[in-house]
Amino acid sequence: MFQIDLSGKTVLITGAAAGIGLGVAKMFATAGANIAGCGLEQSTPEFTQAAQENNVKAFYEPCDVTSKNDLNRFVKNTINLFGGIDILITNAGRNIFEGVENCDDEQWSRNMQLNLESHWQIAKLCKPYLEKNGGVIIIITSNHAYATIPGCFPYNVTKTALTGLVKSLAIEWGPHIRTVGIAPGFIDTDGNQKWFDSFTDPAAERQRTIDSHPVKRLGTPQEIGGWCVFLASEYTAFASGSTYLIDGGKSALLQDNQG
Repeated sequence: MFQIDLSGKTVLITGAAAGIGLGVAKMFATAGANIAGCGLEQSTPEFTQAAQENNVKAFYEPCDVTSKNDLNRFVKNTINLFGGIDILITNAGRNIFEGVENCDDEQWSRNMQLNLESHWQIAKLCKPYLEKNGGVIIIITSNHAYATIPGCFPYNVTKTALTGLVKSLAIEWGPHIRTVGIAPGFIDTDGNQKWFDSFTDPAAERQRTIDSHPVKRLGTPQEIGGWCVFLASEYTAFASGSTYLIDGGKSALLQDNQG
């Protein structure tokens, strides 16, 4: 039987209170891993419930990933509780869609700190523990790393840069640490719903987006979580330095089907 058992492993997940991060936490709990998560929210009942349902340990802490002090505290508290880190899922981020000319210096800097630098900073903090355990880093980027649409600058710039971070960490921190990336497409989260809500007819825009995918639906946070579990497992031990685009086939289209 093909089975992934991560019992006894500890996974640290940023942006774990909702959306993709919460879906990742749920799937790792299902695989038997202890889960340590952070987010801007003060608490997250679903995160704790996922651990209880699967009889694993959970630790959640409010954290601003753009604060080095917050990140350092979160990693230290995780180590104090679990004794080590085996898997890092660096996921926290936010859609910062301003457009090239409308983006000001403050928005650019905020985007760089949140959507790029924070991934590098937490990877450095976790490195000694991952190295000791032969660990795995999974960086969540976006389909905007490969193709984008008007108005998504500067978000798309940092998501493209994260694919370079994946390569550099894989090259410089291997063989004791594997690093891979996942680039999700349209995932059914509150963040993407806010994007749809910015249109005059949100329901029509949502349906148009669904219709533009060969699979004719949006992805789910748990599906991205499943990919993370797989890439953290023994079955993908030869995978490092690559970023996997998971977008329901949308990138296969030469152009959107406006039909």
